[in-house]
Amino acid sequence: MPPSLPNLLIVIADQLTASALPAYGNRVVRTPHLDRIAANGVRFNRAYSNSPLCGPSRASLLTGRLPTAIGAYDNACELRAELPTIGHHLRRAGYRTIISGKMHFVGPDQLHGFEERLTTDIYPADFTWTPDWTRPEHRPDWYHSMDSVLSAGPCARSNQIDYDEEVVFAARRKLFDLARFGDDQPFCMVVSLAHPHDPFNIGQAYWDRYKDSEIDLPRVARQCAPDPHTARLRHICGIDAEPVTENQVRAARHAYYGAISFVDDQIGLLHKTLDESGFADNTITVFLSDHGEMLGERGLWYKMSFFEGACRIPLVVHAPGRFQPHVVDKAVSLVDLLPTLCALGGAARPAETDGRSLQPHLEGRGGHDEVFAEYCAEGAVAPIVMIRRGRWKFVHSPGDPDQLYDLDADPDELDNLAAAAPEAAAFRAEAHRRWALQTITADVLASQCRRSLVADALRRGRTTPWDYEPPGVAATAYIRPHKPIERLEADSRLPSSLCSADKVRPCSAHQDDRQ
Repeated sequence: MPPSLPNLLIVIADQLTASALPAYGNRVVRTPHLDRIAANGVRFNRAYSNSPLCGPSRASLLTGRLPTAIGAYDNACELRAELPTIGHHLRRAGYRTIISGKMHFVGPDQLHGFEERLTTDIYPADFTWTPDWTRPEHRPDWYHSMDSVLSAGPCARSNQIDYDEEVVFAARRKLFDLARFGDDQPFCMVVSLAHPHDPFNIGQAYWDRYKDSEIDLPRVARQCAPDPHTARLRHICGIDAEPVTENQVRAARHAYYGAISFVDDQIGLLHKTLDESGFADNTITVFLSDHGEMLGERGLWYKMSFFEGACRIPLVVHAPGRFQPHVVDKAVSLVDLLPTLCALGGAARPAETDGRSLQPHLEGRGGHDEVFAEYCAEGAVAPIVMIRRGRWKFVHSPGDPDQLYDLDADPDELDNLAAAAPEAAAFRAEAHRRWALQTITADVLASQCRRSLVADALRRGRTTPWDYEPPGVAATAYIRPHKPIERLEADSRLPSSLCSADKVRPCSAHQDDRQ
């Protein structure tokens, strides 16, 4: 039997829609490492983001709370330092907690309970990206545009390639350091990649893994009469500003698929490192995404909606010797990760959470089948809420027509049943009981106003950035006088070249060496 407290490796891909993976039915993309993890793990077939946007979804993942419960409305909302996260809960339970990569933390707290952060973030930590619901026609110059699609193709380097290579290098090195210099303390490491998030560019080698003729086109063409939120998204992203050709659509999907293969290779490197460092047998890997990507479906790109492409995510738990491989077809979401990881790591059950532990699902004992989600960011003019239960998905926003889809019969969400199905009234009543939508609207508008004022003020005069800078360790890096040379070289080698400390010759300068 494995030890009671496993190591936890949480790998987050950015903007990866479930339908783009072979484990979820895709017949074009090649991901051998993820295929192996999915085949030998527990794959959740109906996992969802609690908000189809980076910042709010990650806040929900870390806290187990819905975005409106913690004020995480958009990508420029501060995650309050008082909110307990996975880092706090597992740290209290005895875990060493580590982050490498993108977390989208906004504000001066850039750790949120984690002991170590190995890299900076790829995105800014300030309030610059604050939306403005009072100006629905305004298109911010920092927001998504169609340039990512129009310029899609191979590249030699990019911001995201630079970033993700640093993230994975730092994570692998830390795993080796834990094996060489650590104790028996279990670790929880979050490795968060920027790929396959747009822009749709990827290195030539990954582009060349696919032929143009292999790349499939979207299943659903542009809607003839889009719902109001879709129309707003088309405007704010500039989708209709310049026509997109079939070749450009194919190129964007080509680059996205190449980026997924890049992510897959990073998974392979991380798992190879677990093997080489001796952690593989007692490490649970959780692979997921923060939200999806429309990838041209319905003529839409990016996320920000509750169509399946934007909000359905991959979720796989790979736990050697702990859980039998199987598929879970119940609806679950990111808020369920906090209570799940606390249960797996022996931490106390969180007092405040909107999620439910996935442990019954992992153990094949059934479990819940229900997701609640929210969107309060760009392209909205009021909160948009979603209920996913059984075969149904219900979407409601004040001022917009309701949407109700039977996903078993209509997986492409082409037939809105809200005007005819008797279930719609019950869902509508439930939404109004669950969410105080007028209050949330007022809170969002007030938050946007405050943050816009603060952002404007902090741009003036001397600026003190909140962006995280990893501390330097030059004093103890590589060859330094803090240890006898034989001990230093032996400790740095995995496995060690020395059988015991007795083989290190004495050195008077280091009689009290405790490194």
